[in-house]
Amino acid sequence: AGLSLFVLNSSAPFFALLTGLFATHVIMSFTDYYTSTKHKPVQEIAAAAKSGAGTNLIAGLGVGMESAVIGVLVVAASIAALTVYDMTKALDKGIRIRDVALLRKSGGKSASAPADQQHVEQLERELAYARENQQATTEEQQAFNEELKSTNEELQSTNEELQSSNEELETAKEELQSLNEEMVTVNSELNAKIEQMSDIQNDVKNLMDSSSIGTLFIDHHLFIRRYTPATVKIYRVIPSDIGRPLADIKSNIEGNDLLAELQTVLDTLIPIEREVRTTDGAWYLARMQPYRTLDNVIAGVVLTSTTVTDYKLASEAVKRAQVLAEGIINTVSEPLIVLDSALQVVSAGRSFYRHFRVTPEDTVGRKIYDLGNGQWAIPALRELLENILPQKQVMDGYVVEHDFPSLGPRRMVLNARRIVTAPGDTELILLAMVAIEPLEKS
Repeated sequence: AGLSLFVLNSSAPFFALLTGLFATHVIMSFTDYYTSTKHKPVQEIAAAAKSGAGTNLIAGLGVGMESAVIGVLVVAASIAALTVYDMTKALDKGIRIRDVALLRKSGGKSASAPADQQHVEQLERELAYARENQQATTEEQQAFNEELKSTNEELQSTNEELQSSNEELETAKEELQSLNEEMVTVNSELNAKIEQMSDIQNDVKNLMDSSSIGTLFIDHHLFIRRYTPATVKIYRVIPSDIGRPLADIKSNIEGNDLLAELQTVLDTLIPIEREVRTTDGAWYLARMQPYRTLDNVIAGVVLTSTTVTDYKLASEAVKRAQVLAEGIINTVSEPLIVLDSALQVVSAGRSFYRHFRVTPEDTVGRKIYDLGNGQWAIPALRELLENILPQKQVMDGYVVEHDFPSLGPRRMVLNARRIVTAPGDTELILLAMVAIEPLEKS
């Protein structure tokens, strides 16, 4: 029984085969003994047991080739064969008792009759006990057979369930293989995306490092998120300042810093530009605009600073030159007017406004032919400005006669000079009236 439980728990066909061989060997040993007896009934029973042992051996070999579950049934058959052995032994004893009884009936005499009588009674009791044991064994064998049938049915049902589970596992295995292939494809795509994102990050890093424009990324709490190296000219930031409030960083801007403007951009979402000067005298154009994500979500502010020092110095130089030129123009006693390449008035002297009775508002920015309700649309002046002066850079003593509605007939002597740039393009035209004389009406 212990060996059968071991085979059942191990479910190993090899051990089931060993169990069948062991049981067969035991049965064959007992049947060899009882086959040698002279009683024919005993010989028949032993032969049947021996045949059952051979069947058990074949079944054991089948167990070795099929499954450990059937091996359990083989062990049960071996136990049944041993039971047959017990029955055969009891029957042999009964036959011997029967022989003694027949001997007594045949009139055989013995010197020890009382002892034989006791021996016969002893044998009869043993025979009755053997019959009772045989009956009990038969009943137990029948019950055991029924249990074996029930166990066989349960094992068949379990086998069917295992087959169904095996089919389900095969299906699940195929699904897992398909899912694994999909995961491999997704993993390849993700690796490609990661490589692409890595390339983009490298490009952005190199772009930010090589850019001369200072860029500062700030979140909606005005905390520093990222910056370019050129930003240090405006704010004294270091890599460890990422995640800190911008208000805690010392700025190089003269006067008020840009915190108020940054907060205004966050509140109104309207970009702001402001020229700022740093403590080292450099000028920067600070542009502040909302930081928008791809989903058009406002996630902070972007501050860019572009150096405009050269532009600022040139602009101031131009302003000083313009002030100087206007001072010279206003100092000259003769009427003087300055035109651009499109013949629009850039500036005019005080004597021009006083002599021709016009104002700067009606003169500057307008074409010379439109001044005074078209009174300067003089054919001789048009010839000078459009035909003669482009061919000659300087024209002196050019006489123009015209009847001005507000002044009357006048004779003017004009000096014109064309100021050109390095490529030779016209930039300004200076037109001076060196003499203005009234004409007598004919």
